[in-house]
Amino acid sequence: MSAMAWSGLNFSRLIDMDCRTPIFSNHGCRLNAYEAEAMQDLAVKAGLGDAVIINTCAVTAQAVRKAKQDIRKQRRVNPNAKIIVTGCAAQIDPDSFARMAEVDHVIGNSEKMRLETWAGLSTDGSEPVLVDDIMSVTETAGHLIDGFGTRSRAYVQVQNGCDHRCTFCIIPYGRGNSRSVPAGVVVEQIKRLVGAGFNEIVLTGVDMTSWGADLPGQPRLGDLVMRVLRMVPDLPRLRISSIDSIEADENLMRAIATEQRLMPHLHLSLQAGDDMVLKRMKRRHLRDDAIAFCEEARCLRPDITFGADLIAGFPTETEAMFENTLKLVEDCELTWLHVFPYSPRPDTPAARMPQVQGSVIKDRAAQLRAAGEQAVARHLSARVGEVHRVLMENRQMGRTEQFAEVAFDTPQIEGAIVEARISGFNGTQLTA
Repeated sequence: MSAMAWSGLNFSRLIDMDCRTPIFSNHGCRLNAYEAEAMQDLAVKAGLGDAVIINTCAVTAQAVRKAKQDIRKQRRVNPNAKIIVTGCAAQIDPDSFARMAEVDHVIGNSEKMRLETWAGLSTDGSEPVLVDDIMSVTETAGHLIDGFGTRSRAYVQVQNGCDHRCTFCIIPYGRGNSRSVPAGVVVEQIKRLVGAGFNEIVLTGVDMTSWGADLPGQPRLGDLVMRVLRMVPDLPRLRISSIDSIEADENLMRAIATEQRLMPHLHLSLQAGDDMVLKRMKRRHLRDDAIAFCEEARCLRPDITFGADLIAGFPTETEAMFENTLKLVEDCELTWLHVFPYSPRPDTPAARMPQVQGSVIKDRAAQLRAAGEQAVARHLSARVGEVHRVLMENRQMGRTEQFAEVAFDTPQIEGAIVEARISGFNGTQLTA
């Protein structure tokens, strides 16, 4: 699993079919949602009319099942529409989608970002399956768009693909090798977004800390962060979607320590807290590395919070190994957890390892989620009485710099950054 910012999004963007504009049904990560916005623009420019586009995810077997269920549902709801399937699951296994009676076209992750693809689809001049070798793709920046997200927050893709080969992960085969957007392109887009009124920019990608390795001079992610903050002084808030902590560079740590406009919230691709499991996952860090990073970052920025991806029930995981992962929540003082019950992905090394019983995986995932709920409750309760700067996502709800939701009892201005005294918390939300 890549260092991707998992959003839990699985939504349909419904557009009036009477206007013959496409319906987008998006699955998976925030990067997929970002790309759905770009695809919508391309489809409209190409004049694509009565169509349903399903943007799939492949991170788990359940994600693939949900995509196929959605395809069948969309055909029932839209019997005369053209059904187009794309995304990571379609890239990895196009034939399984092409065989579905409900599907008219399958297009790959590279093809979905080309205007000519959508032009062909709009005139029925396209092959049923358009999926090239994703490993041959070298371009990233062509589909940058000005402002996916709320009116207050925009997401900027700075990187795509992954050069690592974790034993459980199928995503590199859906996204290809790592490609970086040049810093100058990123800075210019952020300037446009700030000029358009966005108060927070989120840098996003598949494997963020690999940014720059394929660019001249091999700059690092910290160099990009420092350059954005220096070149866009009017940007109030910069956020990083997800990182692999073992690859955090010196400038990134310097930015954490010195740049107040860099938000004190990092989502970490940890996956496990046991050294043997980490080795079998082919991760690049050990348990102590994760703990040391969190301690260093917290020393540099005492108000920082951490989220993390954690996998429950990886093959060969014993109860003692799982306990090490469970204890990592406390040892790293993690707050926002994305818990994934392990599911074998075809053609990955982990799928050939001795598997953990399904009921055990389910129970371990539940324990991790319960630990996450307790961590969130501790974090929220400690905020009561504090004053926080909150970015309003709508008139009633905003987020702190640490990404906690805040519900307001009186309407605020959407997109504004307001100072608010926290009066309490309710479930997973602060109140103010």
